[in-house]
Amino acid sequence: MSGIGKTDPPQHQRTRLKPRLILAAMGPGMVAALAGADAGGVATYSNAGALFGFGQLWTVPVMCFLLIVAQETAARMGCVTGKGFASLIREQFGVRMSALAMLALLISNTTVTLSEFAGIASGMALFDVPIYVSVPVAAVIIWLLTMSGSYRRIEKVLLAVSCVFVTYVVAGIMVGPNWGDALFATLVPQFDSNPQYFSLLVANVGTTIAPWMVFLAQSNVVEKNATAQSLPYQRIDTVTGAVVASAISWFIILTTGAVLHPAGVVVNGAQDAASALAPLVGDYAEVLFGAGLVGASFLASCVLPGITSSAVCEAFGWEHGADHGWSEAPVYRGVITAVIVISATVVLVPNVNLFGIMMVAQVINGVLLPVLLVFMVRIASDRHVMGNHANGRVWNVLTWFTIIAVVVLTVVMLVMQVTGA
Repeated sequence: MSGIGKTDPPQHQRTRLKPRLILAAMGPGMVAALAGADAGGVATYSNAGALFGFGQLWTVPVMCFLLIVAQETAARMGCVTGKGFASLIREQFGVRMSALAMLALLISNTTVTLSEFAGIASGMALFDVPIYVSVPVAAVIIWLLTMSGSYRRIEKVLLAVSCVFVTYVVAGIMVGPNWGDALFATLVPQFDSNPQYFSLLVANVGTTIAPWMVFLAQSNVVEKNATAQSLPYQRIDTVTGAVVASAISWFIILTTGAVLHPAGVVVNGAQDAASALAPLVGDYAEVLFGAGLVGASFLASCVLPGITSSAVCEAFGWEHGADHGWSEAPVYRGVITAVIVISATVVLVPNVNLFGIMMVAQVINGVLLPVLLVFMVRIASDRHVMGNHANGRVWNVLTWFTIIAVVVLTVVMLVMQVTGA
């Protein structure tokens, strides 16, 4: 591959990190990681807290570590090759394998995008905004933003929206949890024989390291024209994003585990979790939780249609990118429009099971994730593609561990559900 060797920086440049360049690099990793804490993520974490209290807090640091592995690898591939994940899959594995990867991504992203609009509808319902107002208005705003024609502008808006996640931290502090118990549960793994426990473990993997996030992380650094020389800065961005996103999920489980689990409250959606907080700890907690849900859903729904369209166009060699107009990239903009319209329309169908959509989306993510991670680890390990930035032995082991863990959890979940264990 051209350009691999010449992008390797001299040794003395690798250790001189400049604050200005660190700030300039921030964005791709943060947006990608926080977008994973979307409506489905809020529903999954809320369900985990309501059903098992602090029992799944220990999964948060584990998921954070695995997220760093996946996101750093994706960002590194983008910096070194200057190409998106879909392009590399097509080049290294051919059109058939690329079509398989795109099918997995389309299935996953369709359900997840539906869940984002479901999250917007559920969150706005807490503020007495009817679904037939909130969803169409949100769809129009999202469409206008994704069609704005400037990746820089889109990224700035999304980073601003991500500030709403602090509401979950505030809500977690307001409920006054037992911090000692929470810390113990975070450091000491706990297991439950309930099949739902393992279903939620798979869903947690699916929402923390979603298939589309791998494409997003790599695409974002390519859009920013990041190179191998900026890898140290992109790694800081990646780790920061993963830690912040994990902290958000930790506080969601903490809040619902401290309040809803002792009260025996059954959560059938993120909206239920927010509503249940009001009579137990006050209206402010409900407002904060609801605001976080809307912001999380909006953030993810802004990036999902674009990353889906970009991946499909990359895989088949079509023009794509926020800076390309309708005449230059009709398929790219057409797919974005179709995803938004279809997702918003399905959510508006009367009596649709919004919570079911969100939970199914996360489980599908957990099942399909290994397919894409196998592609990723094989490309990242290829020195013909990655040069001196190819995966080392330790990084390969960590990635394969992630793949095997997801597969094992999925098999255990299915067996327990079939046998009724």
